[in-house]
Amino acid sequence: MKKGPIVAALVIGAFVAILNETLLNIAFPDLITEFGLTPATIQWLSTAYMLVIGILVPVTALLQMWFTTRQMFLSAMILFLAGTVICGTAPVFEVLLAGRIVQALGTGLMLPVLMNTILIIFPPDKRGAAMGMIGLVIMFGPAIGPTLAGLIIDQLNWRWLFYLVIPLAAFSVIFAGAFLRNVSDLTRPKVDILSILLSSIGFGGIVYGFSKAGEGSWDTPEVVWTLIAGGLALVLFIVRQLTVRDPILDLRTFKFPMFTLVTVLMLVLMMTLFSTMILLPLFLQTALMMTAFKAGLTLMPGGIINGAMAPVSGKLFDRFGPRVLVVPGLILVQLSIWLFTGISVHTTTGFVVTLHIILLVGISLVMMPAQTTGLNQLPRHLYPHGTAILNTLQQVAGAVGTALFISIMSAGTKKYNATTPNPNPAEGLVAGLHNAFLVSFFIGCIALILGFFIRRVHLAEAPQTEPKPEQEQTA
Repeated sequence: MKKGPIVAALVIGAFVAILNETLLNIAFPDLITEFGLTPATIQWLSTAYMLVIGILVPVTALLQMWFTTRQMFLSAMILFLAGTVICGTAPVFEVLLAGRIVQALGTGLMLPVLMNTILIIFPPDKRGAAMGMIGLVIMFGPAIGPTLAGLIIDQLNWRWLFYLVIPLAAFSVIFAGAFLRNVSDLTRPKVDILSILLSSIGFGGIVYGFSKAGEGSWDTPEVVWTLIAGGLALVLFIVRQLTVRDPILDLRTFKFPMFTLVTVLMLVLMMTLFSTMILLPLFLQTALMMTAFKAGLTLMPGGIINGAMAPVSGKLFDRFGPRVLVVPGLILVQLSIWLFTGISVHTTTGFVVTLHIILLVGISLVMMPAQTTGLNQLPRHLYPHGTAILNTLQQVAGAVGTALFISIMSAGTKKYNATTPNPNPAEGLVAGLHNAFLVSFFIGCIALILGFFIRRVHLAEAPQTEPKPEQEQTA
């Protein structure tokens, strides 16, 4: 089996989907004007995207045991292509929103398939380099997305954000159809409808509730009841997975200590990462008075260096193991977050660029090596469940992190305005940002402590978990 064409097909699809996910946010002001909407309404283009992925990804473990790699990936990319066409030609906001939902269905199907395929076709001692290549693509899209979007909107209009992606998505479908091969094991377990329902309500409720809390207030009935319903459904879902014969998300993955450690580490790290992804653009555009395009340019060097570092950290991981990368990486992350607590309206652009580069170099040393370490400990039949769990919890961490840090920033700004005579709006925002980055630093300390316990793990060291009879028969 030739691995190169398979990886190329996956990488092209991932790049297209992730690039598009980061393109649209900068166009929100134009969309508000064109469709005559409020910011709260236009935010649904982002909230619905996260919500669909949060609901769909937990089910992908089941889908990957029913459908082949080709079926899953081609379906994902065809859905994404269809959603892109719908968005580009949308006459009204409702159609644009429907197109974004179809796009999200494609992205949610694709990302776990991507990671699961890498785990299957590469042995543990070669996975670091392969995951590094995936990391290059995943980080390069967000690095160039905002700047590219700003340039396109300045020269053309928001529809070209979709028009330019259509040929890339079509090429991905054609290339994958020609070169992608089936590598997964089909066991076709029994479909538990109640588990799917509980999963959808649980993860969907949590992601939606925290997303809405980040937009407004924590004490609105919509937020409170959504989080209560999501939390209750999630508890019932966990109980259900531990008692049924064929769980849709096999929680036996948490019997493997390194996978459990990495899962907690990634949750904390993603919350920290989202704090900077949300707060820095606000600081650049509101406190330093940059345009969206210039803010995108300011953040682009860090993203490009992060992407370039991903293959390097992958190869170093294969050679030296995770600890020599993860611990220094987390120290760099903590250093940058701590220095961000001292920014002001007089901070220079060069200082922000430098701190952002330090942060993302640290992230590149941690993210893929840590995830690969955790997944390496799982036996093959648990790969789909492990990748689904990590991808799902990263979506949850993103929603929680966004809501938490926006709330902390808002509270700090309100306190500044209430206690300062003739408050300056920019100074008020900076006061709130200081509080948010300080909390982010203390949360990041948890990740740093966990990093010292990460080590290279082989399957032979893991608890013995036998595949189910159906899986043995299929094999």
